[in-house]
Amino acid sequence: MISLAGRLWALWSRASLQPDDIAARLTDRSIPLCYVLERASGLDAAMLREACVRAGLPRPTRRLPGPLSGLRACFALERAVGLWRRRLDRRAAPQLLQLLQAVCADPGLDVRLLPVAVYWGRAPQKERSLIRLVLSDDWTLGSRLRRMFSVLLNSRRVMVQFGTPLSLRSLLDDGADPALAARRAARLIRQQQADARAAHIGPDLSHRRTILAQVLRARAVRAAVAAEVRDKPGSMRRQVLETAQAYGEEIAANYSHAFVAMLSNLLTWLWNRLYDGVEVRHIETLREVARGNEVIYVPCHRSHIDYLLLSYAIYQHGYAIPHIAAGLNLNMPVIGRLLRKGGAFFIRRRFRGNALYTAVVMQYLGAIMARGHSIEYFIEGGRSRTGRLLAPATGMLTMTLRSYLREPRRPVVFVPVYFGYERVYEGPTYIGELSGKPKQKESVLGFIRSLRRLRERFGRVHVNFGDPIQLDAMLDRYAPDWRESAPRNGERLRWLNALTGELATSIMRNINSAAAVTPINLLALTLLATPRQTALQQDLQQQLAMLLAVLRGVPYHQRVTLTELGPQQIIDYGVALQIITREQQQSGQFVRMSSDNALLATYYRNNVLHLVAVPSLVACCFLGNAAMRTADVQRLALRIYPYIAAELFLRWPEAEVDAVTHQTLQALAALGLLEHDAERDVWRRPAPTAAAALHLSLLAQCTVQTIERYYLVIALLIRAGSGVLSQQMLEERCQQMAQRMTMLYGLNSPEFFDRSLFESYIDLLRERGVVRTDVAGTLVYDEVLVRVASDAELVLSEQIRHSILQVTHS
Repeated sequence: MISLAGRLWALWSRASLQPDDIAARLTDRSIPLCYVLERASGLDAAMLREACVRAGLPRPTRRLPGPLSGLRACFALERAVGLWRRRLDRRAAPQLLQLLQAVCADPGLDVRLLPVAVYWGRAPQKERSLIRLVLSDDWTLGSRLRRMFSVLLNSRRVMVQFGTPLSLRSLLDDGADPALAARRAARLIRQQQADARAAHIGPDLSHRRTILAQVLRARAVRAAVAAEVRDKPGSMRRQVLETAQAYGEEIAANYSHAFVAMLSNLLTWLWNRLYDGVEVRHIETLREVARGNEVIYVPCHRSHIDYLLLSYAIYQHGYAIPHIAAGLNLNMPVIGRLLRKGGAFFIRRRFRGNALYTAVVMQYLGAIMARGHSIEYFIEGGRSRTGRLLAPATGMLTMTLRSYLREPRRPVVFVPVYFGYERVYEGPTYIGELSGKPKQKESVLGFIRSLRRLRERFGRVHVNFGDPIQLDAMLDRYAPDWRESAPRNGERLRWLNALTGELATSIMRNINSAAAVTPINLLALTLLATPRQTALQQDLQQQLAMLLAVLRGVPYHQRVTLTELGPQQIIDYGVALQIITREQQQSGQFVRMSSDNALLATYYRNNVLHLVAVPSLVACCFLGNAAMRTADVQRLALRIYPYIAAELFLRWPEAEVDAVTHQTLQALAALGLLEHDAERDVWRRPAPTAAAALHLSLLAQCTVQTIERYYLVIALLIRAGSGVLSQQMLEERCQQMAQRMTMLYGLNSPEFFDRSLFESYIDLLRERGVVRTDVAGTLVYDEVLVRVASDAELVLSEQIRHSILQVTHS
């Protein structure tokens, strides 16, 4: 029963409901519904009652209908017993047994049990911490005094978690004993509630020293210590153990829930000051995967703010924050200590060849995974300075796989995350680094200097969760017997690299498939395609409308989110953020982007370039061709697609390119950007004087610089001749010529001469057999490269080809 005091306290308390659409999930009222609490508590029952009233659910205080009228619609699975209430009575609840007996007696009767957990605060247990003892719910039973403190201090931070309904009829076999079925039902409900508790308040934590002691006792670490003593003359075992201990201290997090709760309030203030809002989309993904799985968040890396932003978003939506793998460069005085309390653990950028450090890192990673901590690390390794996704760094993935294969306790699920900033905090620094300035080293002084930018306005920030990736499913494809095979089996290592590569690529593709298209992205795409980044406002409105129509008409993925603003609202928003300016002239009102903003706009364009890559590639086919057959467009698209797909992590396999190209042609025709002669299966661009022709040309500009870069590589290689240049020499020439083109033709794109992009493209040419390396280390080619060059010439206009050839011949 719920006392009057309990009801009054519940009215004063503030609770959030998970899931928030529980009422929509329980629309069938024909089967009686009975709530099952974890433990007997009048306050928990009162909070459940208020939550049910707010959600429009049947009240737990009512009596069940029909033959169950003697029973109430709520009971507790466990109850505290003993003088100090420190022991739990885990025997099947009497009401559960009565319900099962009633269901057995009436074949037409069924009852749905709905597990419910009430969390007063959210702090996982940690040894020897008085603050956690009194502040929050954890995994222990505790005393009445502790419960009183928990309720008093956390009454405004309560969460009511509803589980998945369980049918009692489904638990009864023919002639089943109700007592046996009751134990089975209690076991299933306890497991569901334990999984929910781990997902929402975090796993049962041990003290940092306990985890480090476990790591140092591990067999792999002891073997690495022995090898270090054996291989390095003069090394004492005690000295090596102290080194291993120092490595562990350098790595390990020191999570503090009190600090996280305080930081949550501080970040709420900070986000309100910096941003116009934090948009979190597809959070239901966590609801699907958090229970019973080891969740590993693998976000893209745009800014140092990413560390805080993802944890904040996860925490605010009721889930346990992850332990975050951070670079050792962030372990600065004071700041590093605070980051550790927020769940960060620090790893060196490079430690190949240091077997002892590798063993400590892997054992620490395995220890926190085995304890049920979710983990977060940036798949790119570092922050992207160009706005594109960087090539994945597979070191952490490999360690994760090896740790899981050694001790596969809980299924591992990777959750890709996309960050979309309308203005990135480090934007000016990125442009400086791409222009040749040295990378600024992280320091406390640099952090203090960056605080002056808190007065600026940075628009909205978007956090989108991508499609999760189940590791077990991938392991089953590569090695069906991986669960039974020995962890050190040599055969396993042969497929591990291939699995890691496929997993990394899948993560990158799923990140891009959850992109957020903001007004700033759209302004960057349109204005960077116009001469001098200036346009009449009326023309810009039409171009923005066309781009929005293309993104809706040729959808990239269902998880992509698109701004709801219209063309004029987008322009007004860009002016408000000082990305663009309006200038009134006699001929009309112009919208202009300054040269500095244009450089930074390439970053925001590159964030979403993959979304328009295929429509833009198709539009490029009509830059130098008035009409083309479907088969010719498909051939050219297939010739170029593998390289753009590798650079931008596009989602379609090559086998689907023909179908995707044809769908794109049809969509562009439906938008009036192409004309189709169905009888001859020929596609034509609009008349040069038509507005649609300009829109088609501007769409092509989104990827034309990428194709120019490819053509520059091929032109330089063909001009030098087969067997003349090494890859390093070709990369250097490409970078020099690209810089020259940037200066001569005013290309506002710092990544146009980014050497890493040339390196990746040449690597892919070698991988696909277009070029080869001879015994002397020089690049050789045959007619295949010449055919690629011919196809590139069909895509690029004559003026662009002439400009590139002129530079390469000078």
